[in-house]
Amino acid sequence: VLLFIFTVYPVFYLLYYSMFSGSLISTKKTFVGLDNYKELFADFPIMGWYKNTAISTLSVVLGNIVFTPMAGYGLARLRFPGKKVIFVCLMLSMMIPGQLVLLPQYIMMAQMGLVDTLAAIIIPYLSQSMFIFMARQFFYGIPEELEEAARIDGLGRFGTYVRIVLPISGVLIATIAIFNFTGTWNSYLVPSTFISTLEKFVLVVGLQTVNNEHFQQENLTLAGVFLLSFPVIIFFMFTQKFFVQGIATSGIKS
Repeated sequence: VLLFIFTVYPVFYLLYYSMFSGSLISTKKTFVGLDNYKELFADFPIMGWYKNTAISTLSVVLGNIVFTPMAGYGLARLRFPGKKVIFVCLMLSMMIPGQLVLLPQYIMMAQMGLVDTLAAIIIPYLSQSMFIFMARQFFYGIPEELEEAARIDGLGRFGTYVRIVLPISGVLIATIAIFNFTGTWNSYLVPSTFISTLEKFVLVVGLQTVNNEHFQQENLTLAGVFLLSFPVIIFFMFTQKFFVQGIATSGIKS
């Protein structure tokens, strides 16, 4: 019960005070209903920011649930020269802070003419090393006998992966999707680095602009934060079962 209260109370606090005018520390607050939200939508391209955020988030999620399981399966099951070297490089890449690679990424995107486009915040993140490692460890936990029986029945390696392995990897795919959705939707540093045009902002960067222009109007800031948060809250409410199962089953196996 206490955990529920501590989790839900901030959300209701955010929604409640976003419907008042004036400062939060002021004793003279006036209930204005949805006026704060109407002001945001009237003064800023909120729907455009929502569209940009949805496009970038769904593209990254789709890329990761397609490419990272394939890469993880290859590292777990296939035998090829350089496999151990690739795995070591994968592990090393997970130890490098993301901030350190922003400058090389920016240079690459600039050379490709993609700076200030959504492609600059999508393409580099279509496959991420952490999720490749997670997929590799997950596939190590699947008995090889299932795949051997499929190959005896005439399925090739790719057919086995698509028709046998993927259908029993729902928890892995859901976990990758959840982590990617929340991480990309709430990402600020990457979009603010690559995108500078107001109309091309994602929601979190756009709402920072709102905060900078109305930093003394906490009511508008709270309304903006709620607009940013509620899609993630709804998404997590519907996928929390998969999230817990993913944490339990995608751990490191020897």
